[in-house]
Amino acid sequence: MNRTAIVCSIVSGVLVGAAAEAQAPSRPGGEASPDTPGTGPFPAVKLIEPGLSDQVVYRPDDLDRLGDTRLGVYVFGNGGCSDDAASSRLHLLEVASHGYLAIAPGGIHSGPDAVERPAQALRIREAETREERAQATRPQQLAEAIDWALAMNAEQGSAYYGLIDPGAIAVSGFSCGGLQALLNARDARVDTAVIMNSGVLNDEVTRLAGMETTKAVLDDLHFPTLYVLGGPSDIAYENGMDDYRRIDHVPVAVANIDKGHGGTYNEPNGGAAARVVVNWLEWTLRDDAGAAAMFLGEDCGLCNHPEWAFEKKRLD
Repeated sequence: MNRTAIVCSIVSGVLVGAAAEAQAPSRPGGEASPDTPGTGPFPAVKLIEPGLSDQVVYRPDDLDRLGDTRLGVYVFGNGGCSDDAASSRLHLLEVASHGYLAIAPGGIHSGPDAVERPAQALRIREAETREERAQATRPQQLAEAIDWALAMNAEQGSAYYGLIDPGAIAVSGFSCGGLQALLNARDARVDTAVIMNSGVLNDEVTRLAGMETTKAVLDDLHFPTLYVLGGPSDIAYENGMDDYRRIDHVPVAVANIDKGHGGTYNEPNGGAAARVVVNWLEWTLRDDAGAAAMFLGEDCGLCNHPEWAFEKKRLD
């Protein structure tokens, strides 16, 4: 078998996808932590929508409160390319609370309202090889989520009719899911990417979950791109930093916080990383000057922040 890896790498013979799976944090007694509605102006919920039964949607609970705000679209590949679309739910709820339609492939298999996987998905999770396990989700599902959102925006009678901004679409993902996002870089509908705790393997072709790619995929980027990494202890750090160094044709930035591969996904409202992601989206998709101040200029909000190490190219 060829040595395969993305950031869900084999380290000392062990598949390091545990952080990528982003297990729900627990309270005393083992009860799953509750969903957090996000800190934005539109408290968010997660749900399964008709017509998109193999994905989970995160959105403002009360769409009537949007007013003049149109929903941006944020499609997100799960850690480990798993089928648990609730594994990063606190992060996704935070994004959604700022007026976004966040969509992740799979079902609700952790946290509140978790349901058992169907038999086929259970077989995948119990498979003996990494390649078999990784078939839980596909990169194409991120494009399918965009298809669905734009169709709902155009369909009279849809709850989302006229509420979505087709010019505000982001692809993102955690670990293996970050590579799924990169594999959608050619999609002309996409306006920005956020690659989290992820990066393309440095020295060979990545073959996992039907994702055969090399660093050449970075040439497909046609929009501003942000990498969010967990510092040198993040198993994705070297690959992600190498991606950043190679990207010279589009605005790109990398923000590191010393949290390792697990990031801040399981912290209330997605923690510090979610706040950075929201500001990136608000700037790149909505041209918000206040959000842009986190990234632009020599004295940008992240430039001298005690928790963050920040680098950028072609951004100012």
